[in-house]
Amino acid sequence: MPAPLRDDVRLLGGLLGTVLRETGGQDLLDDVERLRELSIRAYDDPSGAVLAEAETLVEGLSMARAEQVARAFTCYFHLANLAEEYHRVRVLREREAEFATRATTPDDSLPEAFEQLVGEVGREEALRRLRGLEFRPVLTAHPTEARRRAVSGAVRRIATLLDERDAQRLGGTSLAENERRLLAEIDTMWRTAPIREHKPSVLDEVKTALGVFDATMFDTFPTVYRRLDDWLLGDEAGREEPLVRPFVSLGTWIGGDRDGNPNVTAEVTRQAAAIAADHALAALEQQTRLVGRKLTLDQDGTPPSDGLRALWERQRRLSEAVTVAASEASPREPHRAVLLVVADRIAATRARNADLAYPNAEQLESDLRVVQESLVAAGAPRAAYGDLQQLVWQVETFGFHLAELEVRQHSQVHEGALAEIAEKGLRGDLSDRTREVLDTFRALGAVQQRYGIRAARRYIVSFTQKPEHLAAVYELAELAFEGSDEAPVVDAIPLFETFADLRASVDILESMLTLPQVQRRLAENGRRVEVMLGYSDSSKDVGPVSATLALHDAQSRIAHWAERHDITLTLFHGRGGALGRGGGPANRAVLAQPPGSVDGRFKLTEQGEVILARYGDPTIASRHIEQVAAATLLASAPSTEKRNAEATERYRDLAAALDESSRRWFHDLVRADGFPQWFSQVTPLEEVGLLPIGSRPARRGLSVSSLDDLRAIPWVFSWSQARINLAGWYGLGTALKEFGDLELLREAHREWPLFATLLDNVEMSLAKTDERIAERYLALGDRDDLAQAILDELRLTREQVLAVTENAWPLAGRRVLGRAVQLRSPYVDALSLLQVRALRGLRSGAEGPVKDELQHLLLLTVNGVAAGLQNTG
Repeated sequence: MPAPLRDDVRLLGGLLGTVLRETGGQDLLDDVERLRELSIRAYDDPSGAVLAEAETLVEGLSMARAEQVARAFTCYFHLANLAEEYHRVRVLREREAEFATRATTPDDSLPEAFEQLVGEVGREEALRRLRGLEFRPVLTAHPTEARRRAVSGAVRRIATLLDERDAQRLGGTSLAENERRLLAEIDTMWRTAPIREHKPSVLDEVKTALGVFDATMFDTFPTVYRRLDDWLLGDEAGREEPLVRPFVSLGTWIGGDRDGNPNVTAEVTRQAAAIAADHALAALEQQTRLVGRKLTLDQDGTPPSDGLRALWERQRRLSEAVTVAASEASPREPHRAVLLVVADRIAATRARNADLAYPNAEQLESDLRVVQESLVAAGAPRAAYGDLQQLVWQVETFGFHLAELEVRQHSQVHEGALAEIAEKGLRGDLSDRTREVLDTFRALGAVQQRYGIRAARRYIVSFTQKPEHLAAVYELAELAFEGSDEAPVVDAIPLFETFADLRASVDILESMLTLPQVQRRLAENGRRVEVMLGYSDSSKDVGPVSATLALHDAQSRIAHWAERHDITLTLFHGRGGALGRGGGPANRAVLAQPPGSVDGRFKLTEQGEVILARYGDPTIASRHIEQVAAATLLASAPSTEKRNAEATERYRDLAAALDESSRRWFHDLVRADGFPQWFSQVTPLEEVGLLPIGSRPARRGLSVSSLDDLRAIPWVFSWSQARINLAGWYGLGTALKEFGDLELLREAHREWPLFATLLDNVEMSLAKTDERIAERYLALGDRDDLAQAILDELRLTREQVLAVTENAWPLAGRRVLGRAVQLRSPYVDALSLLQVRALRGLRSGAEGPVKDELQHLLLLTVNGVAAGLQNTG
């Protein structure tokens, strides 16, 4: 472990020990330390005797002490995660400073990607592709973030204090004061209940995501543009018109995704849009005032253009009082006065003052461009292309809506609504569900009327299995407005989720083109089509290996379909944070996509805990955006497309063999009689549903009688908690062994990006499994055959994957990450033993107060294991 990181972990761990001793006495600290030491020793004890000793210790703790110990380890993981994240920031800053003194650029940066592209296609074509670049992260709220917002707040404050120690090289009384404040924050974290009392509402989830916008996104996105533009323009940066156009466009499902979530109503959708717009307008108003107040350029040296004078006259006609106030505050400073009035108009837009409000964000951008052009004409390009350009980028990126609100609903809901309307008529006694479907389209219309078409027009259809499922969206939109011209602009987007749907995707898309509503939209939008691919359900359907290969094949076929029909295609990747749901580094995944499937556009879901991890810190957020954007730019480079195309063809037989073997083996397990019920016995599946960590129900029905009833998120989450991570690797070991040609597999690992990415993700998944702990979970069930099948496949997968990657242990090739996972594992083991104790008591039929205590202990450990593994749902 790097020395600075080790020092931070030791500091925070030591301060946590002080807090434990102060609040719970030396006995509590002794119990925590005893379990910690046994867990560490057990990690290197092949006999299992030390682990058994640790288990005996756990069983002997009182329930009250067991809860305290669980909370202590959970707090430790929050602090360790914080230290690791802060160290990433530290390394990124050092790396940036290092490259600032060189003529070269760092690997996987946007400048490096652009230079490579210039070398392959020439500067003019590279600039054209850069200007067409699109990165569209879509925020989604799923029950995967087990950490409370109150704890997250404490974590951020502690990170600030670490930064203070690092940046200012504190000593003496300043260092002591910093340590006192650290102790106070850790004490607050320890005393904060780690589990919410109530499930968050949908609007709570909206506000949580918008907290990240306020903290980082608003400033970070344009900062990424600025850094690239500075590099492209070199010495002329700030004097020339920027070459970079905004390429990040934020979307959100929070408040729009109603598939299986009855808490998302039409009224909630309206409120979610209003809350987001309020945040965007507040940020734009504040930034405009800040830029305006600094623009103290005298009219003699920087005379206003005719365009600026005309704009001032228009503003004066809108409000004499507002312009007089701005003029008095800015004597002989016309550019400043105009911008202050612009700020007042944004405030009026937020307050819904129709007399002064902007009708749309485009009008605001137009006014800012007038100011900018006037400054350039007056010989002040640095004022035009400095802070004012940053503001222009913010308006272009966020508009008045902040993030496009996307609606998602299940195709069966639409079918049911149309059938009921056909039977009873629009004015008949319709069910609440059908009325809600119609109200959703009315809500979309209201959002578009208020914030523009960009604010909400995408409508994703879950389980699209025929073109009629898309036609239903357009038909319902027309019915909701009964043929009036006020119906919203809607783009129905198919979501292909299951293995069968992925196979049938091109046929469905081909038939979709016959729909007159689709043809009309193609004529209006420049023949742009979006198609969403579901990683979660496809993996639960056929296993991780077959799902990966099926998704890759579907993307290739859909890309060829789009090319045949002269369609600009955007593939929307429904990737989760967890490896079993398409997780892993997004930039590596982008570069492994088939030719033509990216073409400068990449859209994906940023789910649950991933939002805070990737966007919570501005330095990490900048790095993430730059990496994904660079990969998106390079994915369509001739060399990348050639490599992927040739590798896909060369290893086609290997892919077919792995698909057949892994899918058969996966189905043998999950389709065994009684498997769903057994799964809920040996994992905390039932208890995960009790956690108040998300507004969405964990399952589609009341019980788990088949895996179809279960959402993919708790499927992955539960296996992760049981330290098995089955959703990320099961079936691969058998497939590799049955294929048998080790040299060809090693060659494929070196030459085929898709296969390399698959094995990298499986290695990560394996690194976070623990066979000894897994055995204890599997023993909770009554099916030795299923338990043995899983353990045998786990051993075989580890053996086969390491043989192919030629690593001594999982993640050995990624030294820092692999070591970090290794160092965490014993601490996670301690929490897992506490969780097994709770589960064993619950499975034995505990009732009354004892059951309540066991459930509470279990939920505490779920929180801690999630933090320890850094990989939940």
